[in-house]
Amino acid sequence: RVTDAGGRAEVVVADVADEAQARLAVEHAVSALGRLDILVNNAGLMLLGPVTDADTTDWRRMIDVNLLGLMYATHAAIPHMRGQGGGHVVNVSSVSGRGASPTSAGYSATKWGVGGFSEGLRQEVRTHRVRVTVIEPGVVATELTDHITHQETKSAYEGRIGQITPLEPEDVAAAVVYAVTQPERVNVNEILIRPLDQG
Repeated sequence: RVTDAGGRAEVVVADVADEAQARLAVEHAVSALGRLDILVNNAGLMLLGPVTDADTTDWRRMIDVNLLGLMYATHAAIPHMRGQGGGHVVNVSSVSGRGASPTSAGYSATKWGVGGFSEGLRQEVRTHRVRVTVIEPGVVATELTDHITHQETKSAYEGRIGQITPLEPEDVAAAVVYAVTQPERVNVNEILIRPLDQG
């Protein structure tokens, strides 16, 4: 689709939880395309479940992908953006980065971490003309629920979201496009976007 629209696309298969692979993906983009203007950190896992019955490997998986993967890719990208005189880092968080529920403690912890990292980064890199935006979607029609390992939580969550019309991925993409197409003087710090039906 990118090619059909007149652009150029490069594909790199990488596990962002592996720092070397996250760095390689960034380096490949710079090598192939000559520069890096926008980094969208969108990889994530939502392994909901109560703390009491938690499989703590779920926590590690979410921290590795949702938080450390985002940090690794950003760490690799910032020197390129600074060197070229600007850029934009977009970190996809969640409404769970603003609040928590009885089954989202682990997930929310990672998304609150994204918020804290993003704000500290924004203050650090603004003098280098690098902008930082956090996108916080509510329920989106994706495969996230497929990965929930706690079956009781999975069933309850699917039942709850089955009663609303979720956001489509294109809605979140439109929020990203809005943030990155503002005039250079504007840094959209946060966009919270929920389905109309979501309480």
